[in-house]
Amino acid sequence: AAVAMLFGATACGSDGSRAAVLSTGDSSLRGAITVSAASSLSGAFETLSRQFARRHPGTAVDVNAGSSAALVAQIEQGAPADVFASADTTNMALLVDAKRTLGAPTVIAHNRLTIVTKPGNPKRIATLADLTHGAVVALCAATVPCGKYAAQILDAAGLSIPETSITRDADARTTIGAVANGDAEAAIVYVTDARAAGTSVVTVEFPADENVIATSPMAASRPSSAPGLAPA
Repeated sequence: AAVAMLFGATACGSDGSRAAVLSTGDSSLRGAITVSAASSLSGAFETLSRQFARRHPGTAVDVNAGSSAALVAQIEQGAPADVFASADTTNMALLVDAKRTLGAPTVIAHNRLTIVTKPGNPKRIATLADLTHGAVVALCAATVPCGKYAAQILDAAGLSIPETSITRDADARTTIGAVANGDAEAAIVYVTDARAAGTSVVTVEFPADENVIATSPMAASRPSSAPGLAPA
């Protein structure tokens, strides 16, 4: 679904020539680019990059995955990045304000969050409130999007998980990995990551009015080693 959303959002952009490139292919495209993508988007971009390379022989797309905040810091420090895809609008705005993007960002996907637990759900977690009753809970770092989204959810519900019960991880993938590997008993993560984890975790959904919607924008970044290829 995430891949379909990415293709749809890109191919249906306002730039008609860009849409034509994606729908029919363009043999004139050549070169390699690096896409710095939020870890929650990395699986979709790995698939998308392979499809793009097949559609455009002579091109290659390397995916550099990490937390959105870490990727912004890398780009600001001069790390090569031709395209940036963020898990939130805040980190994208930092690059836009610094005039490090080529054109306006495009929203490519939305996501929401869910609770996951160890297989069998040994702590019998059924609600957000159950996370405050002594389970070891994995959360993303407070400075990265998935951590901020989780904080919004808990604050809106008037809930506070004791810090002694929280383990913090660098990004969305490592946070769900803490549960899958047995280092935590539960976590608040993106729905897409929970689905990708399969039977290694149990998903516990909570009401939509207690959730938040994560917005993911993408933009070509500057300077780029392939300013013609990055927008495509």
